[in-house]
Amino acid sequence: MSFPSWIDQQIDDAEQRGVFDDLPGKGKPLNLKPTGGDYGDAWVRDYARREGVQPDEFLPTPLRLRREIEQLTEVVGEFRSEAEIREVAGDINRRIVEWRRIPVGPPIHVRLVNADDLVARWRAAQSAKAARPRPQAPESPPPPPGGKTRRRRWWRRRRRA
Repeated sequence: MSFPSWIDQQIDDAEQRGVFDDLPGKGKPLNLKPTGGDYGDAWVRDYARREGVQPDEFLPTPLRLRREIEQLTEVVGEFRSEAEIREVAGDINRRIVEWRRIPVGPPIHVRLVNADDLVARWRAAQSAKAARPRPQAPESPPPPPGGKTRRRRWWRRRRRA
């Protein structure tokens, strides 16, 4: 028995057993209308939307790397330290060099990331954050009369026997 006929036999057996009787959407028309553009690309967009795939993953490698560089320059102020920025820039530069060795996809030039420029942007963002006035914290309640309050520390709790 050939493989396609075996598959057809399995489907026929399942239909006779009633496996397909209570499926959701039974009797409803299939929604095969493209959501935009031509139908050849519509199924890819619908599949990506259903599966939660980001559109950036469909880009060729050089365009994906360029997009990462743009996003990095936009969010550089959110990093915690210069070392973290230099690490991320080094990772992107490593991937750019790997792609340049054996370029796959369209021949698009991708420049290396200058970590010093990113650090300068980060420092400017940090100084701008420091210059903003911070909202004042609510005042703490006054201490109780008679002196200090005694707080029990979690590491000094006594065990009950």
